[in-house]
Amino acid sequence: MPAREEAVVFLLDTDHIAIIQRQTEPEFGRLAARMQQYPLTDFYVPIVSFHEQVAGWNAYINRATTLEAVVKAYRMYERILADFACMQVLPFDAAAGRTFESLRKQRVRIGTMDLRIAATALTRGFKLLSRNLIDFRKVPGLAVEDWTAAQHE
Repeated sequence: MPAREEAVVFLLDTDHIAIIQRQTEPEFGRLAARMQQYPLTDFYVPIVSFHEQVAGWNAYINRATTLEAVVKAYRMYERILADFACMQVLPFDAAAGRTFESLRKQRVRIGTMDLRIAATALTRGFKLLSRNLIDFRKVPGLAVEDWTAAQHE
């Protein structure tokens, strides 16, 4: 087992949150095994991820043409709300907003939601956990790892 890093706090990107919610294998098993090496209090989720998930289901419900689809969407709203109510949620506050604007001025070219998540992690000095390494590695100073990938030792 690798040595535990000291004083590291983690921010879960939306993709890692979705893997936990759906328990998608084999990624979920890998992620859960790595997370078990740390207290749950070391893990946070950004409010931006809540926004992303709700926005996805908003789009779904707006396209819904059957009662079943509408009911499914509202069930998902309930699940998202319950999931995030059990997690440590970080706000997108003024400090994160200033970091976001600074990254925009530096012309960091990633999606708006991803840049907000990156700014949230940077502002607090958290390590971001995401499968989207290609985009997040474009963010100067951001520590990012993918805990769902198979480790090659």
